[in-house]
Amino acid sequence: MSARVLLAGNGGREHAIAWKLAQSPAVGEVFIAPGNAGTALVGTNVPVQPKDIDGIVKAARDLRIDFYLASMDDPQPLGLVDRLQAAGVLCYGPTAAAARIEASKAWAKEFMARNGIPTAVSRTFSHHSEAVAWVESLPEQRLWVKASGLAAGKGAVGCETRSIALRALRSMMVDGEFGESGKTVVIEQDMRGWETSAHAFCDGKVAVLWPFATDYKRALDGGEGLNTGGMGAYAPSKGVEAPLVREIQQLLVDPVIRGMAREGHPYNGTLYPGIMVTDDGPRIVEYNARSGDPETQVHMPRLESDIYEVASAAARGELASIDVQWSGDAAVGVVMAPGGYPANYETGHAISGLGSVDPDVMVFHAGTRSEGGQVVTSGGRTLTVVALGKTIGEARERAYDNVRRIHFKDAHYRTDIALEAVE
Repeated sequence: MSARVLLAGNGGREHAIAWKLAQSPAVGEVFIAPGNAGTALVGTNVPVQPKDIDGIVKAARDLRIDFYLASMDDPQPLGLVDRLQAAGVLCYGPTAAAARIEASKAWAKEFMARNGIPTAVSRTFSHHSEAVAWVESLPEQRLWVKASGLAAGKGAVGCETRSIALRALRSMMVDGEFGESGKTVVIEQDMRGWETSAHAFCDGKVAVLWPFATDYKRALDGGEGLNTGGMGAYAPSKGVEAPLVREIQQLLVDPVIRGMAREGHPYNGTLYPGIMVTDDGPRIVEYNARSGDPETQVHMPRLESDIYEVASAAARGELASIDVQWSGDAAVGVVMAPGGYPANYETGHAISGLGSVDPDVMVFHAGTRSEGGQVVTSGGRTLTVVALGKTIGEARERAYDNVRRIHFKDAHYRTDIALEAVE
């Protein structure tokens, strides 16, 4: 019997996963709540928002969903997996208890301490005056002020000076920039090194690492501008060699699987650690309880295995029986966004040129909707254009060649994605 699969979200990540699921002979139909103009091309959009847990559970019943694959961050901490499992739906994704590793940075720091996972020196505060006093007691240094809760990937502020850190604390804890998510903050001392991110399929007992990808968080070329959800990515990452991969698995991934199981909430789903590789070895920046965006958009075209087969085996606790295969090709993804993103930007503008893209280049939609027979912009990050190549340089050239064929008012993209990785 062909599976009826549900995703919750409307980003480029969800389009990429839906696109991959639709290629599986075991999948009959893919439903995306709420989806976008791109997901409608590979599945059926369902008009329910990801945070509407009651609505998603009802839709799952009405649509006779067999399998839920968690992709975005919001639904799992709200208990969607718990509710769907209770309704008899097989789920690949963490329960609310397991999803705390992303949803509460304060809880995650305590979990890391209990399980000997290396990370930055930090303190957690729920009172503004205490946070201010601690920052003022430190010698002048670079700090990170992080909202403990979910903040759409924008809740971490790098602070070069004490005064910037104090402003960030006021913004989060007093002014409520991130609502309840920022009422508790984690303040970290800076870690020196270079960043990478890992992903792993997890079934509660074992974790299977994906190849590594490099993403670009700042809005503008050269790492300038505001922090965003991500303006592009490439895979495989340069500089991540086998000894480092083994160290990351042993120090940063396997202890999560063991610790979660020991504490009574096994981790099932994709785990996405952000990592700083320091002179003293890899350290955790943060854990995410889902796959990254835009990293997923460059990973899915390189995944040669059937995503449904892998994820459903993990959901059953049988991941060890699967040999996950990846392409040797490189992938480069460039995000197109409206000018002004992530601050002030316009939506509702028609997108042209989508039909001129090469047939083997993927255009994964995020902030788009169909209106009057055309595709229009509807949010921040609009599209991720992904090309494959035998080398990163070839993939990069093809990605940008196709980006230049797509047009909408005030379209913006970084011109330096994967540039440092080109031979």
